[in-house]
Amino acid sequence: MDILGIAHRNQQKAWKVVEETRIIQIWESIGAKVNLVGSLRTGLLMTHRDIDFHIYTSDICLSGSFRAMAELAANTSVKKIECVNLLHTVEACIEWHAWCQDEEGELWQIDMIHIQEGSRYDGYFEKVADRISAVLTDETRCAILKLKYETPETEKIMGIEYYQAVIQGGVRTYAEFEEWRRLHPATGVVEWLP
Repeated sequence: MDILGIAHRNQQKAWKVVEETRIIQIWESIGAKVNLVGSLRTGLLMTHRDIDFHIYTSDICLSGSFRAMAELAANTSVKKIECVNLLHTVEACIEWHAWCQDEEGELWQIDMIHIQEGSRYDGYFEKVADRISAVLTDETRCAILKLKYETPETEKIMGIEYYQAVIQGGVRTYAEFEEWRRLHPATGVVEWLP
């Protein structure tokens, strides 16, 4: 099994989805700054087809956010869109989730978190991704990708759980990972920086 090859192919597919949906250009057209975060940024995208963006504006204008999503929805590859309004929470954001079908018929989830500049999480997850990338070794990269590959498709596990378990916890097998998760249950936003 070529873990690195699978990861590389999925990274390429993800970038093709980003390019064909024009997500970055759409958000920039409303004056937003668009930052890639998560597994595509760190090179740790495996079998869970998920692309994460944090999108910043000085003020969150609901009509602008909806305008960007309306433009994205006009793309025939977009099959579903969800919105969660968290403007009145510490997260100060609007969560957008879109599911796009690629040319092979696979669905990709694109998470676009529209965040108020200067709020608590402004730049935080970009910093987390950069730190993870900086501390990864070939061995820990392969361990993370292998754990992701072995995760049943029905399991919903945040990427940060894999990274913390492997980098901080020394986890290397799926059985160890399950035990680690049992002892370190994730609730809400996981704030961990290697």
